[in-house]
Amino acid sequence: MDSAVLYALGLTLFAGLSTGIGSGIALVAKRTNTSLLALSLGLSAGVMIYISFMELLSFSLEALKSAYGDFRGELFGVLAFFGGILLIMLLDFVIPEDENPHEVHAVEDIAGSQAPSPDRQGSLHRVGLMSAIVIAIHNFPEGMVTFLTALNDTTLAIPIAVAIAIHNIPEGISVAVPIFYASGNRKKAFWVSFSSGLAEPVGAFVAYLILSPFLTPSLLAILNAGIAGIMVYISLDELLPTAEAYGKHHLAILGLVIGMAVMALTLLIL
Repeated sequence: MDSAVLYALGLTLFAGLSTGIGSGIALVAKRTNTSLLALSLGLSAGVMIYISFMELLSFSLEALKSAYGDFRGELFGVLAFFGGILLIMLLDFVIPEDENPHEVHAVEDIAGSQAPSPDRQGSLHRVGLMSAIVIAIHNFPEGMVTFLTALNDTTLAIPIAVAIAIHNIPEGISVAVPIFYASGNRKKAFWVSFSSGLAEPVGAFVAYLILSPFLTPSLLAILNAGIAGIMVYISLDELLPTAEAYGKHHLAILGLVIGMAVMALTLLIL
């Protein structure tokens, strides 16, 4: 395994394990900094959207047009982009709505909680476990995204890994809060939440084993377009709605604009 692969796996591991940061915040902090979370989530969305359209999709279309001609190349790129959106969208559709962990939680839910009734306890425990499973399912393609981007372009891989890491923090909270509320066990809440993030390095490893031997320039261009679609969907369906749910609309949009501007300047300088 060469250094480029190890570097890509390391970035993916960093992004996935940041779910544990959310778990730690939920179990240690006394108050949720909703302003910081909303700003950070907006910033992550800005980074992902800017990179998706200005870099990944743009370079993918360019490469595919060179390989297949203008019409077929652009057609393949557009189909791959919407294919990425469809893939991640299908993950949402196969999960029942009431099991999808889009409801945000705050650490105050732990700090001020009373012991729930046995029926409510079982319900909360189930919500926490289902949230962990759903997040793990979502993290699997995100791990492939980070890994494949790192193999192709280390400059783009770092901000993508950081953006995904930030977006994993509230996911860690969303698993840890109901598990702790139901069980009263901080260690269990932490480890269940932390484990859901391990799906990202698993996704990266699967991408390495299955896709790496077949990575031609054309296949990589198609994958980049698909990755762009996945990141745009995550930004619009998860990051911005979660930031809005913390009640900080203007901070979320400010973060979005800052994220785009930072990426534009970074790519211009580099």
